[in-house]
Amino acid sequence: MILGLDCGSTAIKAVLFDADGHTLATGTRRTEPRQPAPRRVEHDMDRLWQLACAAIRDALDAAPRGRVDAVGVTGHGDGLYLLDRAGDPLGPGIQSVDSRAHAVTAGWTASGLVDRIAAVTAQRPYPFAASSLLAWVALHEPERFAAIRHVLFCKDWLRFRLTGVLAADPTDASTAFTDARSQAYSDDLLALTGLAALRPALPPIRPSSGTIGTVSAAAAIDTGLPEGTPVSGGLHDVTASAVGLGILDAGALAITAGTFSINETLSDHLAPDPRWTARAGLRPGQWMNMSISPASSNTVDWFLRQSYGAEAEAAARGGPSLWDIVEADLAAPAAIDAPLFHPFLYGSPYDVPASAAFLGLRSWHGRADMLRAVVEGAVFNHRHHCDALRSAFPVDRARITGGGTSRERPARLFADALGLPVEVPEATEVGALGAALVAGVGVGLYGSLDGAVRRACRVRARYEPDAGRHEALTQRFKRYLALADALRPHWSGG
Repeated sequence: MILGLDCGSTAIKAVLFDADGHTLATGTRRTEPRQPAPRRVEHDMDRLWQLACAAIRDALDAAPRGRVDAVGVTGHGDGLYLLDRAGDPLGPGIQSVDSRAHAVTAGWTASGLVDRIAAVTAQRPYPFAASSLLAWVALHEPERFAAIRHVLFCKDWLRFRLTGVLAADPTDASTAFTDARSQAYSDDLLALTGLAALRPALPPIRPSSGTIGTVSAAAAIDTGLPEGTPVSGGLHDVTASAVGLGILDAGALAITAGTFSINETLSDHLAPDPRWTARAGLRPGQWMNMSISPASSNTVDWFLRQSYGAEAEAAARGGPSLWDIVEADLAAPAAIDAPLFHPFLYGSPYDVPASAAFLGLRSWHGRADMLRAVVEGAVFNHRHHCDALRSAFPVDRARITGGGTSRERPARLFADALGLPVEVPEATEVGALGAALVAGVGVGLYGSLDGAVRRACRVRARYEPDAGRHEALTQRFKRYLALADALRPHWSGG
């Protein structure tokens, strides 16, 4: 068995797989991040470790008897997890949806520093980037900044607690601290951002599939894992999802519909562009080109909370599935002049603060029309990003996970909107599967990552785009974009 540990924005999951990629057992704990002030989203780092231990124990208790051959760890990228000299948490961990450093990045933009940073990193720093957050800590919490001895990402913290080894992997390190061309730490970049003093605090970059430590005696007691179980370097969660989807090379889009609209494709050449980030791929000389914004199934979840509360409560009591009801409403005939929805509740792809809006909503439109607009708006936001990537990289298909896309109607909507075949994986926890597969490579369970994917990643369904629906949706998408451009001057005051 291989264990994949996946810590996302709102939940941590421990999933046990067999060598063929079949799920044997799953343990889940809600992380319930804290929001102590506007723009701040944090985790108590010790509590996060406790939740990880509980999830692992749940998975082990539910699994068939057998040996755990390896552990792979993945977690949300970006954000910031700091340790002091003793290796203890230095304040709370900062999540990737935190935006406290917005004024830092705005200042960098105004001074022209963002362009100089992007010239090194092939990406513009977001407020949730570790570099931006460290600059914020230096400005607002100088005593904390002075006490920093280790700078980690989410998965690195959990792996440290499992093994006692401090390390980063190329995919997470490339989110903030590396030169995109060398894929190694850049002293010039640290100097640009005022973080040169923290160079000794950056952990060594180790291969994602390499075994970098083993489960310690203390972690064995906490988790129930056998002491000495190998633990791999791991991956940024969006890259782990690409692996779990079976995407290792150029030519396919990996799409995750979740808290973020995540759209990515691999390339063997570096192609910087402000519309995407070019981060380390799965091997040296490969890049993961990722175009994202926090506007995807989170907006659908918001609408379901507002308008389907009674149905959700009934489903929780054993009544009809909420998604069965949602799919029935999505299947209802569209009203005349169906409304559009800009899904910018939590963020957008635009460089100004955007806001969400129904457009063209009229008295004869009902809940089903509004639901369809919200779902379609989330899909259109994905298309915005996918079209950017497709302007530079050859793409002939997409694989998708999250946000109800295991259901036929949402998956078909993606295929029709993108004009691409859309494949849905058999696995439901693709991030954990990706982490598990790289760990399996590290201990020799698979001869290569290619071999691991061929053995363990299967497609459950494939949806071809309908030419007529694609054309109709393309016309609506053009109107969606035109309305966004028209509203753009008014967003900042909203």
